[in-house]
This record gives sequence, structure tokens and C-alpha cells, in this order.
Amino acid sequence: MAFNQTQFFEDLEKLTTKTVNKDKKDDFIYEFLALLDVSKATITSLKKNDSRYNVAASPETGEVANKHRIYFKPVSAGQDLNKTLNELKNSPTISQHKIRMIMVTDFDTVLVNDTRFDEILDCDFSDLYKNYHFLLPLAGLERAREYSEHPADVQASEKMGRLFDHIRKYNEFDTADDIHALNIFLTRLLFCLYAEDTGIFAPNQFHDLIDSTTNIDGSDVDGVLFDLFEVLDLHESSANRKAMPTHLTDFPYVNGSLFEYPFAIPVFNARTRRILLECARLNWAEINPDIFGSMFQAVIDPEQRGNLGQHYTSVSNIMKVIQPLFLDELREELNTVIELSDINRHKNKKAERLSALLERISNIKNFDASAGSGNFLIIAYKELRKLEIDILKAQRDLMQGAKDNLLGLSFDSVVSLNNFYGIEYDDFACQIARLSLWLAEHQMNVLFEKELGSSQPMLPLKDSGHIVHGNSLRLDWNDVCPNNGNDEIYIIGNPPFGGTLNRTESQSEDMMRVFEGAKTFKSLDYVTCWFLKGAKYISKSKAELGLVTTNSIVQGTQVAMLFPPIFELGVDISFAYQSFPWRNNAKQNAAVHVVIVGLSAQKKKQKKIYKLDNKVWLSETTDNISPYLVSGPNLAVQSSSKPLHGGSKMTLGSVPKEDGYLLLDSSEKDFLEKNEPYSKNYIKTVLGSREFLRGEKRWCLWFEGAFLDDLMKYPLLKERIENIRKFRLDSKAKATRDMAEYPHLFWLNSQPKDGSYILIPRVSSERRRYLPIGFLKADVISTDANQIIPNGTLFEFGVLNSSMHNDWMRLVTSRMKSDYRYSGTIAYNTFPFPEVTDKQKQHIEQLAEEILLARASNVGMTLAELYDPDKMPIDLKEAHANLDDAVDRLYRTQGFANTEERLAHLLARYEKLVEAEERTKTKKKN
Repeated sequence: MAFNQTQFFEDLEKLTTKTVNKDKKDDFIYEFLALLDVSKATITSLKKNDSRYNVAASPETGEVANKHRIYFKPVSAGQDLNKTLNELKNSPTISQHKIRMIMVTDFDTVLVNDTRFDEILDCDFSDLYKNYHFLLPLAGLERAREYSEHPADVQASEKMGRLFDHIRKYNEFDTADDIHALNIFLTRLLFCLYAEDTGIFAPNQFHDLIDSTTNIDGSDVDGVLFDLFEVLDLHESSANRKAMPTHLTDFPYVNGSLFEYPFAIPVFNARTRRILLECARLNWAEINPDIFGSMFQAVIDPEQRGNLGQHYTSVSNIMKVIQPLFLDELREELNTVIELSDINRHKNKKAERLSALLERISNIKNFDASAGSGNFLIIAYKELRKLEIDILKAQRDLMQGAKDNLLGLSFDSVVSLNNFYGIEYDDFACQIARLSLWLAEHQMNVLFEKELGSSQPMLPLKDSGHIVHGNSLRLDWNDVCPNNGNDEIYIIGNPPFGGTLNRTESQSEDMMRVFEGAKTFKSLDYVTCWFLKGAKYISKSKAELGLVTTNSIVQGTQVAMLFPPIFELGVDISFAYQSFPWRNNAKQNAAVHVVIVGLSAQKKKQKKIYKLDNKVWLSETTDNISPYLVSGPNLAVQSSSKPLHGGSKMTLGSVPKEDGYLLLDSSEKDFLEKNEPYSKNYIKTVLGSREFLRGEKRWCLWFEGAFLDDLMKYPLLKERIENIRKFRLDSKAKATRDMAEYPHLFWLNSQPKDGSYILIPRVSSERRRYLPIGFLKADVISTDANQIIPNGTLFEFGVLNSSMHNDWMRLVTSRMKSDYRYSGTIAYNTFPFPEVTDKQKQHIEQLAEEILLARASNVGMTLAELYDPDKMPIDLKEAHANLDDAVDRLYRTQGFANTEERLAHLLARYEKLVEAEERTKTKKKN
């Protein structure tokens, strides 16, 4: 029989309660093993201390050790549980008998060590049942384990999370000052943990201080930590330092404002002291400073501990921003100089160019106006330090090759944290960012020494960058990172995305401030604030910007709202990464697709567009990047209420708004026809996008032309109509309430009375090369899940089916995740239809019919299957290819080689259409 986890949870709760309340401590371990389905015979042998079964060292004291399973040791109140557990961990019995878990308890607190993963459960004995999942391996059920790229990061996060939980349990943090003090404490604690494993402190110095100078009950830990933090801020020559005991003065002077001000230290007890010592025993040197922020976000929010990577932008994604923004150019210059001849160094000025490059990087400023925990700044700093090392090595090699005197060559670092700036709304993230930059500096100093044989001392700390706590959208960026117009400044980061639906009142106010004077901005994503404010900051200067953003800001109507004001500032797009899925180290990655956009006021001759092709990033060089992140002009397609091309009008399909009482599935249709035969006169096929694409069946009651009084004579129809009326009256929308007067009708009727219409589903998979477009008779009703062209022509059907239109649609329409979201106002009304002769028109109509025939010939396949790129029939592919070629030649005799050429041509034609429209408006005014 399978092990019942629910039963185990319930029985364990009863057992722990009984053990505590009825003092049944001697029987606990045996009853616990029984819950794990250990046989009665084995438990009896354990009780008799049979050495073949109970392999414990001291069974007479109540110790029970069952091979391959558990070593249980009860201890007296006040005994050091942590010390006892560590002694058992190092006992040969554990490895010899492959003990999976060690349990030590005084029946007030219990410690359980999972020896396989060296993880410790520390909880109140009465709460053991709440942590039953930790014990499941004893029943043969392994716990699911999740790792980031660095398992040490997860382990540290979990241990620090437990410490934080218990600190919060035994301390009150009610005010903003309390929370700030806790934030300061955690950052100082993190520094000490990291310092003793990376050579800043002596090995295990912090651990040994807590272990050897504080009481087991933890009552004096806060006092020792307070004294330690004080001494870390006292100069070596300080009289106050000299008056303190040696176990404190052995610690070095840190400075750098990290320990400058005294803050309250949380109160500790025996458990929090034990967990602190566990944290100190981790090897913090294995943990990268650029993930500290994520780790501590997980510490603060228990629900995020399993999603450690959720708030962490991976190094590879950060590099996508900083490489094209400035690193690639710097690396290219260094490689070019290194390739120069050493022999002709005086002529080619190799030494001077290396010195100039070193001088340049010493002055570069990086500014993250949404800094978070600082990982963008950390990676930028590390990369500049690596570049610096390579420049100095090239200088050294040049001098050695020339046998010049090396004494004058300085190996001091010139890349300073003083050139790194940030703004962050969250106080704790600010503290972590400052600390992480310090620790990143230490990492790079260690690498510097390894590569060049010298380094600057880590202590005392000098600076940690200018990380400002505040609202980035309400602060003057020039006050944080002054821009004199000539400084080389790079704005980097991953600002908060935030769509319109989940925007807070404060964020709405932020947008009003940033977009002051703009006519429309409320439907823009929150992230656009950083782009406009950043464009204003870099305008008329050498500063440049590169930010991660949701792809929605370069699609649909947002483009026309955001980018024209940016272009008016004299700022262009300098590089771009087209849409790609956002991936971090979280368990559950949010379904987000992003782009990376670079902005610059420098008129660059060559700009790069990066696109993902079969999981490989390719780059394209172009003269200009359009706001749609393709090669093209600084032109934003504006939504239009009517077709600019003069063709048929597109509208939304008919809107029911009737709470389901006009729509019928198969069973409802059959029931109604059987019990209300009169209803057959009004039942019609209805198509939403799902029914259209997947061939599913649905019907509706279409009462256009019917008299309401006549319909109310039939009970089943009357019941449905009354329900619709009630729904519309209860609705908050005034338009819906007004329609309560006509409860038998669709809220919006777009259906042509006769003839045919063209149907385009409003949402379609990005995998499809062509939107599946329908040509349908008027007696088939389309819902508002589709766009329709009443009485659309076969010629229009053909053009809309072409790659020309599909490429345009992909360029200008918005997305739902990565799927296309077709809009008549932005994708159809703006599309530049070709000018054609009657003969050309007839040819397109014939090719359109060939597509309909190819679809019909593949009986049994739905449109979703017909247009699945892996299933598309050959005859349908050929029909589309023939149509594509013919439509291309309507625009240009020689056709087009690729999508890029089509889009460049369409954008140019669109520009002419808009100009013609403006001229027409001007004439009418005059």
C-alpha cells in the first residue's frame, strides 16, 4: 500500500501533542517509527536494544539508531542541541550504517539533519508535524529539490530564511525605523559571513566569535554583535578600540560607512543562535555577490524562497545590454591595439593608445535608475575591471618585449566604484546593492592580484557607488548622476514592467509627472517612463541608454504614443534585441517576452539589430532602426479609425453580451429544437476564433427581424430572453443597460444581411506564417473574437492572405504573450494596399480561389492544422507561395528578397499615405 502523507501528517500531530501533554517521551521514537510503516518486529527489537537492530552508541540513555533510517537522541533541558547534533554527524556510526537522518531533541526543540543533503530542520517539537515533508525520505519518498545555477545560493537562502523567520518571531518590527534597522543588520551580517570565507577576515573568525563568546541560550548574542559592529567602524589607532577585548580587536577596521552608525540588534535565543552558526558554517566564497539581492529577497518573502531566480536578471541577459552599449566597442579597440606591431610601437602609438583606453574606462559612468539589488551595476563593474586587467597585461607585455624599465608602470586599479550610480525605491535593496558592490570589488581585487601580482587592500572600504534610496521617476537624475554633456555615461537596467491593469495609484501619478503635457499615455506600460525620462537625460549629450522592457512597447498602439516624443528630442535607437522569452533561475518563469532597446543622441553610422533564429542570436547591421526594431525610418504607425487605403471597412464581429443565453452548445441546441421547434427558425452557426480555427461546433439564437412579443409566447425562449434582460440591467455598463430594451438581440450587430464577409481571428499563434483568414457566407454569424470585413472582396481576401500583409501585421500589431493580436485600426486600416489594374486584380482573385480550393481538398483538417507549420499540406503551401509572389510584384516588379525588404517598402508607402491624408485634411480646412 502506498504511503499516505495526509494520514502521516495527522498522526504525527497527534503523536507530538500526546508526547508533550502526557509526557510520553520514552515511547515517542517507537510510535514515530510505526507511523513510517516500520514493522512491529523491528520496533520490538529496537525496544529490547538488540544490537543487530539498534546500532546507537548509548541505547541505555534512550538513543535509538535504525540502520539506513534514523538516529534518535533525546537530551536534557538546557543541553546544547547544536553541539550534540554536530558530534553525532561526525560519529562513525552514521556513515557505517548509512543513517539518513539524525534527530536530537529536548522535547521543547527538535533538530533533524538530513545527512544526504546536509540540511537541518530546526523547529519547536510541537511543530514537527508541520514540517512532515522534511521527514518523508524516511518513508522512501524523496522531496523535490530545486536549484539555481549555483546550489550554494539556494542553501544560503534557505538557511538565512530560517534565521530571518525566527528573528521576526522573537522581535517586533512595526515601524519604518524598525524595518530599516533590520535591513541594516542583515547587510552587516552578510558582510561578516562573506568576509570570513574570502580573506577579508581570518578564516572562521566570525563563526568562532559567536560560538566561543556567547551563551548557548543566545541571550547575549545581540550585545556581542553590537560590540563587533562598533569595533569594525573604529580605526586601528582608536583609543576606544584599544580598550576593547582582543577577541573583538582582532577584527580589522572596515569603514566605508557600512558600520558607521549604531542600530538596534535583534534579540536572539538558543535557536536563532544555532541557525546563525549554521549560516556561518556555509562557504560564502562560493556565492556570487550579484545574486545577493535575489537571495535576500527570498529571505524577506518566504513564498519566494523556491523561486530564487525570480528577481535576478541572469548574467547572460545583463550582457545583452552592456555589450552592445559599450563593452563591445571597448573590447574591439583593445583587440585592435593589441594586434599592432610592437616593433613599430613609436609609429603606431601602441603604448599611447593603451594608456588612452585605460584613461577612458577610468572615466566611464554606469547609472541604473531602477537598480534593484544592483546586479546590472555589479556585472558592469566586473566587466570593466576584467577589461582593465587585460589592458594592463597588454601594457606589461609591451614594456617587457621592448625591455623598457617596468618600474614606472603602475598596476593600481583605475576603475572606481565611485563611477557607479543607482536609484532604488526599496530601502533594503539599496543596502544590498551597496554591499554587493563592495564584495564585487573584493572579488575583482583578488583576480587583479592573481593576474598582475598586486592589488589594492580591501580594507578599509572606500566607496560603494552612489546608490540613492528614492522614487526614480520623481528624482532629478542629474542630481544623482550629473551629466555635463561630455561625460561617457551609460544608463542600464531592467525597470519594472507593469501593464495598465495592475498599475497602482502612485504609479499612475508617476506617469503623469513623466508624460506631463502628452495627450495620450495612460495605456502605455509603466516601463515606458524610464525610456522617456532617459531620453530627456541623454538628449544633446554623450550619454547613452540600454534597457530591458516588455515587447509590448514596440508593438501596436504603444509605439506611436512613446517613440515620436523620443525622436523629437534628437534621440535614436542605437541597437536592439528583438523579442525573446525572459528566462531566469526561478522555478516558475513568468510568461514574459522582452526586447532590449538602446537609445543614443549620437548619430551612429552603423546600428545593430539582434534576432533569435533557431535558438541562435544573429546580428544585422543597418543605417537606422525603426521603433518596431527592424531596419527602417523613425516612423510610428498611428492607429486609424478608417482605412487609409480606401478599401472596404473592417469592424469587430457581433458582440453578444448576454451571459450565454443567446449562445448554444450541441446539447442545448438539440434540447431547444426538440422542446421548442419554433426556435429552429432562429438557430444559426456561430464562430468565435476557437470554432473558426479548430472546426468546433457552436450555435446562436439570431433574432434579427423577429418581434419580441412573438418570441415571448414560447416559454423556453422567454426564459432565456428574461435572463438576458436581467443580466443587462444588472450590468455596470450603461450601453449594456440600454440594450436591455432589446434583450433578444446581440448587443452589437456587425453581420452583413446577405452576401459574404472576410473573417480574421483577433488572436493567432506566432508559429503560423499566415493568419488563417476565412471567406464566409452571411448566414454564419461571427462573434467579437474576430474582426470582419462585411462584403469584403475576393481580391481583398487574397491580399490579406499574402506574406506582404502578414509581415505588416507582425510588425505593427500587439501581442498576447507571444501570439499576434490582430487589430483593424492598427493592422488593417493602415496597411498600404497596392494600386492595381483590373487584370492584376483578376489574377489575385484566381490565386485566392486556389487557396480556398487547397484548403477544401484537405478534408478533415482544421484551419489550425492546415496552418500549423509542421502539418501544412504541400498544395496549400504552393498556393500561398504563388499568391505571395504575385502580391509582391504588385508593389515592385522584381518582388522582394525577404521580409526586411517588404517592410522597408511598406513603411515608405505608409509614409506617403499619411502625407496624402494630411494634405486632404488641410484642403478641407481651407
